[in-house]
Amino acid sequence: MSTASRFDAGRWAALLGLAMPLLLAGCGGGGSSPLDNPAQIANPGADAGQKLSFAYYQKCINPIFLLQLPIQGTSVTNTCAAGGCHDVSTGSGGSFRINQGATTVALGGTPDAAALRQTDMYKNFKSAQGQVVFADPTASRLLNKPLVRGVLHGGGRIFLDESDPNVRLLLYWMSHPAPQGQDEFTAPEPASCAA
Repeated sequence: MSTASRFDAGRWAALLGLAMPLLLAGCGGGGSSPLDNPAQIANPGADAGQKLSFAYYQKCINPIFLLQLPIQGTSVTNTCAAGGCHDVSTGSGGSFRINQGATTVALGGTPDAAALRQTDMYKNFKSAQGQVVFADPTASRLLNKPLVRGVLHGGGRIFLDESDPNVRLLLYWMSHPAPQGQDEFTAPEPASCAA
């Protein structure tokens, strides 16, 4: 290595040594070291999001998961809640779980939200809601998995396209949340399952 090359390498090392503390200081922190965390970290709970209708779910959506549905391109039919699929105890279908024995719960008057949240139907509701992208329902796994749209589905293609009546019900449910600030029990039970 020539003397000029060693000089350039030494100059770059010195410049880097001077610049590094300035770069790190710009990274934030509130302590004596630029790598420290701030003394106070605020991490408030976030529940500003909207919730989907429990009444619509139990009347119109949960029954879809119990229907014998054909797997497109085969002669096989199965339910989403089947033992090898999304059954709560024996399913292998990821985080989406359905309790086949969940019974419809009464919602008349002022519902006891704490009691409702302990029911199997509510657990099914929460599991399905966990598969929903609120900002873009069409991006939800609850649709894209059974449509095999950009994601694999171990159960195969269940719905041919978005014109399927079950897909339309799912889309309606996902795109009509309770008004901001209201809970999932606020929306009244629908007279019929219309999308």
